Amino acid sequence: MQKKRLAILISSAFLLLGSGIMASEPSAEKQIDHDITPHWSYKNVEDWTKLSADFTACGAGKNQSPINIEGAVDANLPAIKFNYNMLTANEIINNGHTVQVNMWSGGEITLDGEKFKLKQFNFHTPSEHMINGKNFPLEAHFVHLNSSGQVVVVAVIFEPGKDDALIETLWKNIPLKAGDSHKLDAKALNSLEFEADVKNYYRYNGSLTTPPCTEGVRWIVMKSPRYVSQAQVLKLQEALSVANNRPVQKLNARIVVE
Repeated sequence: MQKKRLAILISSAFLLLGSGIMASEPSAEKQIDHDITPHWSYKNVEDWTKLSADFTACGAGKNQSPINIEGAVDANLPAIKFNYNMLTANEIINNGHTVQVNMWSGGEITLDGEKFKLKQFNFHTPSEHMINGKNFPLEAHFVHLNSSGQVVVVAVIFEPGKDDALIETLWKNIPLKAGDSHKLDAKALNSLEFEADVKNYYRYNGSLTTPPCTEGVRWIVMKSPRYVSQAQVLKLQEALSVANNRPVQKLNARIVVE
């Protein structure tokens, strides 16, 4: 009986995970690029809902991100197919909320039988997600959209360690002032690699971690970490001048599967 109930719960969770952000009010691409008005800040996270009626979900939403991942249910998840061949970045920008790499072309995952294209990836320090109550020095979000504007975010956690090759390359062009950007050359993402079939991950239904905190985002949190040096983290902190991690949100009735 318990197994049957668990199967029903997991099935329900996947139905929720399939409902994404549609490219409307405002467009999904605008939302994921943090290009939202009015002005918001990580210094006043608790006041986000007061800034605009469009930000209501930041306070009233029941499926918000990030979360503390613990007690994940073994659901024998299928592999996610990564095709990150021929990646070409466009630019690296400092938008005042994060340092973000916008893509020119390349980068695609297949999830739930659908293809999602990599649009951009950005960095948060310290990490937004926690695992079993543990925080990490850095987290990267790889943001993908399908043709309907639905969003999948692949989160990569960074443990303290040696210099990361990808970050070392990117930080040579890191914009240190909000509003600045730099073009990236064709080889900038040569060290960005994922296995073709990724099976080692957590999955849950959540939201954007920035206003308007729109729900319906499929979150994939990779179990295998990358490593980052303290010097690299300090460089990002210099560019942002403030910690850019939203506090973890209540799990409520959601299930995290692995």
